[in-house]
Amino acid sequence: MKRFYTTLLMMVVALGMMAQGWPEKYNGVMLQAFYWDGFADAQWSRLEKQVDELAQYFTLVWIPQSGNCGGQSMGYDDLYWFPGHYNSSFGTEAELRSMIKTFKTKGIGTIADVVVNHRKNVSNWVDFPAETYNGVTYQLKSTDIVADDDDGKTKSWASQNGYSLSSNNDTGEGWDGMRDLDHKSENVQTSVKAYLKMLLDDIGYTGFRYDMVKGYSGSFTGMYNTHAKPQFSVGECWDGTNTIKNWIDATKVNNTPTSAAFDFQFKYVVRNATDQKNWSLLGSQNDGNWPLVSDQTVYGSYRRWAVTFVENHDTEVRPDGSSNGPLRRDTLAANAYLLAMPGTPCIFLKHWQDCKQDIKAMIDVRKVAGIHNQSSYTNTASNKDYYVVTVTGMNGQLMAVVGTKAGSYAPTNQNFVKVLSGYHYAYFLKNDMNVAWVDLASGAYEGARKATLTAVCSDSSAKLVYTTDGSDPTANSRQVTSGTQIDIPVGKTTLKVGLLMGGTVTSIITREYSVTDESTVVTPTYVEGKVFAYFEKPTSWGNKVNVWVWQTGKDGKDYLGVAWPGVAATKVGKLENGNELWRWISSSDVIPDNIIFNDGSNKTADLKFTNGGYYTKDGLASVLTGIASTPTIQHPTPYIYTLDGRRLPMGTSVNSLPRGVYIVNGKKVVK
Repeated sequence: MKRFYTTLLMMVVALGMMAQGWPEKYNGVMLQAFYWDGFADAQWSRLEKQVDELAQYFTLVWIPQSGNCGGQSMGYDDLYWFPGHYNSSFGTEAELRSMIKTFKTKGIGTIADVVVNHRKNVSNWVDFPAETYNGVTYQLKSTDIVADDDDGKTKSWASQNGYSLSSNNDTGEGWDGMRDLDHKSENVQTSVKAYLKMLLDDIGYTGFRYDMVKGYSGSFTGMYNTHAKPQFSVGECWDGTNTIKNWIDATKVNNTPTSAAFDFQFKYVVRNATDQKNWSLLGSQNDGNWPLVSDQTVYGSYRRWAVTFVENHDTEVRPDGSSNGPLRRDTLAANAYLLAMPGTPCIFLKHWQDCKQDIKAMIDVRKVAGIHNQSSYTNTASNKDYYVVTVTGMNGQLMAVVGTKAGSYAPTNQNFVKVLSGYHYAYFLKNDMNVAWVDLASGAYEGARKATLTAVCSDSSAKLVYTTDGSDPTANSRQVTSGTQIDIPVGKTTLKVGLLMGGTVTSIITREYSVTDESTVVTPTYVEGKVFAYFEKPTSWGNKVNVWVWQTGKDGKDYLGVAWPGVAATKVGKLENGNELWRWISSSDVIPDNIIFNDGSNKTADLKFTNGGYYTKDGLASVLTGIASTPTIQHPTPYIYTLDGRRLPMGTSVNSLPRGVYIVNGKKVVK
C-alpha cells in the first residue's frame, strides 16, 4: 500500500511538472537577445562572450529561431527543423550548441523561438523538406496544410497541380505568408513533438517561445508541452487581454495552464503613458484592455503566466520604418516600471545595450526586494506628472516612482528609503529589510565614478562598513553613515559593503567594477583575419556610431540584410585630439564596396570601403595593415625613431615624415 501511494504521489508530481506553464513565484528576468535585422548583435558567438555579465542579471535568454531557413532570415520563415540544418543567419550549429551549453553552466536557460503555425516550402506551394533524425525521417506533406490556407488560393493551386490538402480548416487565424499547418494531422503532431523534444534534449534549450499562437488552437500547445516537458513556455498571443487569457486557458492540461503568454496590454499601457506624457495612464486600460498582471484581470490571478515587456522586435521601429506601437521616449522610466511590477519581465536587447548600467541597478533592486511573478502591488499615488506603485516581494517592499517629476516625489510613509534614481524614475525600499545597498551596479565604466552606500534599516544608529580589496568587511572596516558617497577609482575594484548593527556585520553585498581612465589615449590596431574599419567620431556627433555597408548594384542594401542606419560600431576610446575612436568588425567575411558612418542624424558621404580603413568625417584617412600600421593622421607621439636608431625631435608627427618605416611606441609603422 505504501508503494502504491508513493507511486501515485510521483505521478501527481510528474503531471504538475508537465503542466506548470511557468513556475510559481518565479523571480527571474528574461532578455530578448535580438531585434529585427540585428544579425550582428545576435550572433551566437557574440552572445556567448557576454555570458559572465548576462548571468549576473538574467536567468533566461530568448534567441531567434535557430534552424536554417534557406537564406538570410530572422527565422520566422522556418524551413528546417532538425540537426544537420542549423547553420543560420546567427551562426553555425556548433556555435549554437556551445553558447547554450555555456549559458547553462552559468545558470542561464535558453528559450527557443518555436515557429510551428506555418512553414516554408522547398520549391513550390506545398512541398516540405525530408529530414532524418535518429534514424527516423520526418516530412510534412501537402495533406498537412489546412484546407482554407490563403483563403483558398493554396487549394486552387494544389488542385490545378495534382496535389491534395487536408480536409480540416485552420483551428486559428490564417496567415498568407506561408503554409498554415493542420495541427489535427497526426503527421504534423508527430513531427512537432519530435522537433520540440530534440530542441530540449539534444540541442539543450530550456523552454519555448511559441510564435503566432493565435494561428492554431491553444490545446495543441498543451499537447506539445505535455509531451516535450519544457521548464518554461510562453506564447505570442498578440491581442486583447481576454483573448490572451482564453488562450492560456486553452493550453490547460489537468486544469493547469501549460504555457505563459506575453502581456501585450502591459506594453501598450506603458506606451500610452509615455506617448501622452500622462503617467496616470499606467493605472488605466488600453482600449478596454487591462494588462494581464493587473488586479482588474480576474484579481491578478493570471499574473503568474504573464511575461511583461515594453518593446520587442515586432513593436519597435524597424529598419524599413514600420512599427506597431513602439516606445518612443522614456526608455528608462518604462523599464523601471517593468522591473518593479509582478510578472516575468523581458528586457529588449536594444534597451539593454543603451541603458545597461541603469537596468542592471534596477534588476539589483528587484532581487533585493524579492519581487516575483505573483507579487502583489498597490497604486500609492497617481497624476499626470508621476505614478507611484508599491510592490511586495518575498524580502520586502519596493516603491517605484516613474514620471516627469519622479525626482521630486517624497513618500508620505517615512519608512521608505531612496536607493536608486535616474531620468524620470526613482526606487525606494522599505527600511524594515535591514540590508546594505550600493546604487552603482557592477560593470565597466569610463572615468572614475562615485557609489552611494545606503542602509535600508529601521535602526537609525546602524552604520555601513566596506572594503575595496575583495575581503569581507568587519566591524573594524571603514565605517560610514547611510547616504555616503565613495569614490570608485580607475582600475579594478571589488567593493563589499555590510550593515553594522550592534557590533555585528550582516547583509554583505558585492560589486565588481572595471574603470578605465577617460583621458587615456588609444590607438587603432590591426584586426587579423577580419573585415573591419575605424572611424574618428567628431565631438559634434551624438553618442553612437552606426555603420551601413553595401555592395555596388544591390540598390544600397547592406549585404547583412540590415537597412539604415546599419549596425552599431564599438567605442574604442579617446584620441589625443579629444575625438572618440570607434571600430566596426563585420560578422561576415564579405568585403563591401561602400560604407557610411552615422549617428542616426549626422552621417558621412557614401565612402568607398577599404578593409582596415581609418576614416574621418571627410573620408578615408589611412589604411591599417598587418605591419602595425598607424593612420597618417596619427597625432604626435613622444618620440619617433628611424630604423637606424636615430631619435627624431620631440613632437615630430608621422604626417610630416617622408615615406618609409619608423618605430613608434615600440612598433614598426609604415608611412
